[in-house]
Amino acid sequence: MKNKLNIGLVGYGFMGRTHSNAFRQAPRFFDVPYEPVLKAVCARNADRVTSFASNWGYESIETDWRALVDRKDIDLIDIASPNDTHADIASAAARGGKMVMCEKPLGRNAAEAEKMVTAVESARVPNSVWYNYRRVPAVTLLKHLIDEGRLGRIFHYRAQFLQDWTISKDLPQGGEGLWRLDVAVAGSGVTGDLLAHCIDTALWLNGSIADVTAMTETFIKERKHTLTGRVEPVGIDDASAFLGRFQNGSLALFEATRYARGHKALYTLEINGEHGSARWDLHDLHRLQWFDHRDEGQLRGWRSVHITDGDHPYMKHWWVPGLQIGYEHTFIHQFAEFLQAAAQGKALAPTFRDALATDYVTDAVLKSAKSRRWESVAMAQQAGAA
Repeated sequence: MKNKLNIGLVGYGFMGRTHSNAFRQAPRFFDVPYEPVLKAVCARNADRVTSFASNWGYESIETDWRALVDRKDIDLIDIASPNDTHADIASAAARGGKMVMCEKPLGRNAAEAEKMVTAVESARVPNSVWYNYRRVPAVTLLKHLIDEGRLGRIFHYRAQFLQDWTISKDLPQGGEGLWRLDVAVAGSGVTGDLLAHCIDTALWLNGSIADVTAMTETFIKERKHTLTGRVEPVGIDDASAFLGRFQNGSLALFEATRYARGHKALYTLEINGEHGSARWDLHDLHRLQWFDHRDEGQLRGWRSVHITDGDHPYMKHWWVPGLQIGYEHTFIHQFAEFLQAAAQGKALAPTFRDALATDYVTDAVLKSAKSRRWESVAMAQQAGAA
């Protein structure tokens, strides 16, 4: 009989669903050392959280996260609530000796994230942050190829994350569903939301970013606030772009926006090295585009590698070769690996400290956008975790 691991989830939105699905599915497809138990889910709206609990099979509900953290029958606190709640919940959970998983970004800024890192490391509790794109099999394969030296010296890394859902000037800010437009809750706009995903992947694949020069733009300057009913200034960035230098000497080019009409979630990355190049596209996430200059001249060219075989990362746990998996599987992969790490008393990358490295970069991006100067990335040497 496996030991039970009792989970307390905070939040019932989109991320609450993805995490709950991972809790359910991981032990069905992976040999994990614990039996996950959906013990309790917490949110302020009692009716909605009751419905959510019934749908996903949580045994109980709470409407105050403090009550959830204080419960003796909870082993893991999973934070899938808005950004302004992350620090208090994670710190309290760590002080209570509980394992902690947290949605990205870790904090609304690096100073807030530093306190969270101190809390989990002082308590020595297993922790991880849900930068799930590391667990896309094609991206994981790319990591292996880079680490093997297949690309040789890296010259360029570029990434973009494009959406279009906030273009309407009539869209309000704040409240449930639109808290990402409220700077007090979110901390920043696309920089801490979309760009953070690009940065985490880049630090993992290519190492630390040393310095950046950036620009941001808020296209709609005022919006009605859902909670106050007043038209108020918009404090978040609608678009963000930056140039940067990695510690390994390669150049960075990043862009994120919610104003790219026609794009709902276009996340792409490309990396160019002395021997070859690679591209990946979230819309075609099961494929890795690969170019190797050392191929025979007459056959040299881009190839599309279909990541479905059993010797590809994670794929032996799923279907027969040729059949694909999707977005939701990345969360399942991360939770399965978290359970393996937790059984050994270890944190799982990206750890809170790894996610802090991303917050240092986003802070530098926002600082540069205001100063219109190159800005150094604090603690850059700690970026790029295993």
